[in-house]
Amino acid sequence: MQETQTVKLEFIGLMASLMAIVALAIDALLPAMSSIATAINSVNTNDNQLLITMIFLGLGIGQLGFGPLSDSFGRKPIVYIGFSIFVIASVICVLSPSMEWMLFGRVLQGVGLAAPRTIAIAIIRDLYKGDYMAKIMSFITTIFILVPVIAPVMGKLILDYYDWKGIFYAQLIIAFFVCIWFWRRQPETLKPEHKIKFSRHVFIDGVKELIKHKITMGFTLISGFISGAFIVYLSASQHIFENQYGLVDEFPYIFAGLAIGVGVATFLNGNFVMRLGMWRLSYLAIIVFASNPLLYVILFWNTANPPLAILLIFMAIQFFTIGFIFGNIRAIAMEPIGHIAGIGAAITGFVATLMAVPIANFIGGFVDTTALPLFIGFSIFGVLSLLIFTRMKVLRARALM
Repeated sequence: MQETQTVKLEFIGLMASLMAIVALAIDALLPAMSSIATAINSVNTNDNQLLITMIFLGLGIGQLGFGPLSDSFGRKPIVYIGFSIFVIASVICVLSPSMEWMLFGRVLQGVGLAAPRTIAIAIIRDLYKGDYMAKIMSFITTIFILVPVIAPVMGKLILDYYDWKGIFYAQLIIAFFVCIWFWRRQPETLKPEHKIKFSRHVFIDGVKELIKHKITMGFTLISGFISGAFIVYLSASQHIFENQYGLVDEFPYIFAGLAIGVGVATFLNGNFVMRLGMWRLSYLAIIVFASNPLLYVILFWNTANPPLAILLIFMAIQFFTIGFIFGNIRAIAMEPIGHIAGIGAAITGFVATLMAVPIANFIGGFVDTTALPLFIGFSIFGVLSLLIFTRMKVLRARALM
């Protein structure tokens, strides 16, 4: 287990790339949602949000299986299986004649991408722990955030010069090169003596082990709440900026600008976390995460959307705090369960996604004429996260006494 050894930049880049394929599959499609809906004869604009939320459902289902398998058979073979499923799913999306087939393809894409996403976290936990793991996760997430900056712009360019199918082709090409890079350069990190014999009891035993770790379960709930609120933004952002504000051409650049804020915060987190610790830093961030949207709700309750500049200020503050939250709370959740990193990453990720998708679908259905429901969602789940975090701090203090 490495605590202070300098991490190779290639390792950070590779782990970020494995996780970034997920962001690419989500964000590159945002500018094309209306074009896809027209091509497959979908007339309900709210149904278009399912193109985003359903891939998260697949991610939740997929990681539930891939995590335990990686603890039994190793990290690398599972990544190859996941990429293979992603290829099949992408072909289904390209050939989809209806919304139902497209959604099936998107769920299957999520299932396939669950492998590299989950295994990347397991590999990091195989090698590192504690605040140092949080620091590594921050730097990886910083690179990961570049994808939401670039992906919508890339999707818009492909849409302008080709059509929406080209976005799926581009995803396949990038995934192919990442898979080859992983195959050639990343050694297997699961030591033979740590392999768990695969059986029908692996999942049940993993759940029983996780339940013993209240802090892991608490931060898994927090991850689900914050992820759900964030997915609402991902699925509704195109509707808010293009339909409510009429910014069709500008949307990819606005999305990219907000993503840069997350990236800057994540980079700063990688430096601050070693000084302040992941507990203190993420707690302060969640306080802001809960209070900022609450102020928006108070100011703009039952009114029309505010001027664009004001909306962007509130959104920028919200996403800046996310940069100090995601990597830290994931590291805190994984800290006590390094001995079952694969299944631990899978179950915690599944629970968080199982919470996030219904939250996103429910709140997203209210984002019609204003962005207010988005901020109501941020407020509710930010406050719930803060309450749980406070309780976890009490449990931690008792454990250290």
